Amino acid sequence: MFATTAIAPQTFKLAEQVGSSLQQKQQTLCTAESCTGGGIGYAITEVAGSSAWFNGGLITYTNALKQKLLSVEPSVLEKQGAVSEACVQQMATGAIAACDADWSIAVSGVAGPAGGTADKPVGLVWMAIANSESCWCWSEQFAGDRTQVRLQTLDAVLDKLINLIELQ
Repeated sequence: MFATTAIAPQTFKLAEQVGSSLQQKQQTLCTAESCTGGGIGYAITEVAGSSAWFNGGLITYTNALKQKLLSVEPSVLEKQGAVSEACVQQMATGAIAACDADWSIAVSGVAGPAGGTADKPVGLVWMAIANSESCWCWSEQFAGDRTQVRLQTLDAVLDKLINLIELQ
């Protein structure tokens, strides 16, 4: 049996605001997700009518799929790793091409509880938002367990997207 979990009210509100902002500009969105495993797409599709502005998303958990579906260069993954600015930048631009959208969100991080290193500790998430003209990349160090890191990532990237759409 498939169990569903409702998203947090603040995340739903952010997803609604993303939809409203995109609809006002008659634009679309897609996602390229790693550490969130489709959570951003799930939050977005909780909004009724999101098919008018959400083209879809790619869950590229492995490096092989990042390369194959999003055109992430092997050298980026070898030299900088999947949890890096260069990787999420290429994921975001690759998603726009793959999904034919105006905007994209890309995330890759170390959600935990294991897998962290001194350079890339548990809770480190790289995020990117792209459109046809620009790509904004940043990282955040989130506290908490695996679920908390992933949920904080959703809120951070949706909030940033709203601000960027409204500035354009």
